[in-house]
Amino acid sequence: MSELIKNNKDKQNQLKSIIMEIHAGKNPKEVKKKFDKLIRNVSPEEIAEMEQGLIQEGVPVEQVQSLCDVHVSVFKSALEDAHRGKVLPGHPVHSYREENKAAKKYARILVRESRNADRSGSSFSSAMEDMEALEIHFRRKENQLFPYLEAVNFTGPSKVMWGKHDEIREAFKDVRKAHSAGHNRDLRRKVKALTGAIRRMIFMEERILFPTALRKLPEKSWVEIRRGEAEIGYAWISPGNLWDANVVQSESPTAINAAPVKTSPDSRIPLETGELLPSQLNMMLKALPFDLTFVDSEDKVRYYSQGKERLFPRSPGIIGRDVANCHPPKSVHIVEKIVQSFRNKEMDVAEFWFTMNDRFIHIRYFPVYSELGLYKGTIEVSQDVTDIRALKGVKKLLDWE
Repeated sequence: MSELIKNNKDKQNQLKSIIMEIHAGKNPKEVKKKFDKLIRNVSPEEIAEMEQGLIQEGVPVEQVQSLCDVHVSVFKSALEDAHRGKVLPGHPVHSYREENKAAKKYARILVRESRNADRSGSSFSSAMEDMEALEIHFRRKENQLFPYLEAVNFTGPSKVMWGKHDEIREAFKDVRKAHSAGHNRDLRRKVKALTGAIRRMIFMEERILFPTALRKLPEKSWVEIRRGEAEIGYAWISPGNLWDANVVQSESPTAINAAPVKTSPDSRIPLETGELLPSQLNMMLKALPFDLTFVDSEDKVRYYSQGKERLFPRSPGIIGRDVANCHPPKSVHIVEKIVQSFRNKEMDVAEFWFTMNDRFIHIRYFPVYSELGLYKGTIEVSQDVTDIRALKGVKKLLDWE
């Protein structure tokens, strides 16, 4: 083992010791004093690798997630001095940072409006709607950035960050409940907790996640990330295009806004009861009145339909992604249970239903087997069945008037 590798390993072990000692109840000030020199020289990437290391050693993601605020506070001064990496407008990281600036602004407005939520003419509900656009920021990270970090075997920080997203989502629900109940004192407390969590998440992004991602991912990955962002959209901002132009000039074969090159063979695909052109099959799948996703026997996402109105966000970044990484850490065990039951032929369907934005959503999972009975994958079907559930009586004639 070279001296450099040995030193890096020793440093990682010491970083883990810092966090675990504080988690065990040690006084943070004493621990910081003990590791003062190490703390002053720590980099964002080393902290991210420390998170990754803890998870790989068997520490549950939820526990690392709970330690997040601790290690951010301990390393805060070092992280504030760390180089964040400059990027041009249009680069995905630049767009994330612009959204963070907007998020801070809307968080301040939300806090201000929470003090007047009980007054007539209050703008609190409007301020909440503005703040909740943060969900788009989350979805772009989960569906576009995280898959590429996973592709370079850097999964820990993504899982931890997804957990933070879910904490903030729950905080949004708490604020809504307090507002609906008219508990104004509790509302102000909930808003303070929500905006505090958002600010801490932004700090983690700006000082740990993004600098590390810029070092880990090659330019080609950022181009692919940028290409898929439009399917999800942006929170509050419009992305610039200086980086786009720079990439097109330096790598002329790659155009940011151009779709990936696809072949269009004229040969038909033979099916059990007919044959179709690839273009016909694609159009049929897009025309279906529900969302369809296929996960193969190796648990990799291989296809999702692009209908007119998707119920849940999807973008090209999830193709080839492990299905377990497509879900929040807290629900991964459910996904794994469904897939395993299909592999073992214990169940032939799994289904869930719930209300989302006043619409009734029905989700079903079906196993796919070969003619020999071998497990070949799982189909997920998500459908808005609100109007179907409301049907009554009988209709046998066409009536469009």
